[in-house]
Amino acid sequence: MIKIRLARAGRPHNPIYSVLAIDSRKAQNGTCLENLGTYNPAAEEPLKGLKVERVAHWVKNGALLTCTLQSLFKKAKINVK
Repeated sequence: MIKIRLARAGRPHNPIYSVLAIDSRKAQNGTCLENLGTYNPAAEEPLKGLKVERVAHWVKNGALLTCTLQSLFKKAKINVK
């Protein structure tokens, strides 16, 4: 099963997350199918650089968004369905 989820990177107390399409059976920071962008919670535009059309493509083909990403997209008013 393919999931679109966050993988943590960055420094301590200054995280940056990668938005990844990944097989749910793999490790959180394991090999991903596609890197879809980044989420920086400290930035004014936290989802800047997100490939929305690629996220929509993965969702259309059966990938599931995690609860965290669903709420982030809802706050940013990004509709991928």
